[in-house]
Amino acid sequence: MAATVCFVILVLLVANTVGIRIARQVYEVTDPDDWASASFDCPRECFCPPSFPTALYCENRGLKEIPSIPSRIWYLYLENNLIKTIPEKPFVNATQLRWINLNKNKITNYGIERGALSQLKKLLFLFLEDNELEEVPAPLPRSLEQLQLARNKVSRIPQGTFSNLENLTLLDLQHNKLLDNAFQRDTFKGLKNLIQLNMAQNALRNMPPRLPANTMQLFLDNNSIERIPENYFNVIPKVAFLRLNYNKLSDAGLRTSGFDVSSILDLQLSHNRLTKVPRISAHLEHLHLDHNRIRSVNSSLMCPPFHAMAGMHDSFSDGPRLRYLRLDGNEIKPPIPMDLMVCFRLLQYVVI
Repeated sequence: MAATVCFVILVLLVANTVGIRIARQVYEVTDPDDWASASFDCPRECFCPPSFPTALYCENRGLKEIPSIPSRIWYLYLENNLIKTIPEKPFVNATQLRWINLNKNKITNYGIERGALSQLKKLLFLFLEDNELEEVPAPLPRSLEQLQLARNKVSRIPQGTFSNLENLTLLDLQHNKLLDNAFQRDTFKGLKNLIQLNMAQNALRNMPPRLPANTMQLFLDNNSIERIPENYFNVIPKVAFLRLNYNKLSDAGLRTSGFDVSSILDLQLSHNRLTKVPRISAHLEHLHLDHNRIRSVNSSLMCPPFHAMAGMHDSFSDGPRLRYLRLDGNEIKPPIPMDLMVCFRLLQYVVI
């Protein structure tokens, strides 16, 4: 139980990184000289709040070009404009930038000057959602921790794109046009610290190959994935949150061991083509199987075998850890088999 609690705390800390960064900026800039210069060098198209001298607000202004960014700026907001290009010149003096939000513009790969982004040696967060990118931009600064590319037209990941991004913890590629041929065996090489990978709402038919070993959150909803290779999860031994909702998984497409992976705590398989409950780990806490084609629940097959629970620490003395189970939208009729409740003694919520 202690290990689970520590793990959840770690995930929450990662999820709240952005909020922490935002909160910190208020306390990191209190030099009166910065206040005096805030109005002097502020681009006329933007707003520079005197109480927030490291932030530059240029959002929602119909801008077609990026203005010259003052050297004091850490946080740059350019979302919801008409910007098509990212040239190097506006960022020549912006050596302190940590955060750039360019969501909802019209940026293409051809419009990004090579070196414009990689020169920003302290950049941590880059938001390029809702643009017109067709491939993951490169080169990017080694310092980058989060890269948000949702809702573009990305169908290509050039070789070596991530090779130097060892600090990246979050990569969001959801709602793009990725096919299986977008990935090579070394596509994700270099992402040593990646924790969350989101490739939901693409056009994948297979699981992406050779994911980073530290991946803990893998989101692949709304693809067309049909099968999971044997031993697939051996490469990502820390994966804890796995979402495969709205795919085409069938019983024949699952590994012999199903999802009997000790690291997985939350497993979502809603809206697939399963007719049987797959094997699960005794460590699993949340299981979503709603809207499949399951007709019955065989408790003896669903319950993790005795040897899977043997040798567990005292926190597992009550048996399997499953607490939440969704089975609605199938062909199962109540009541729930009593032996299912006997096996999963910690089960608190069952939707059927």
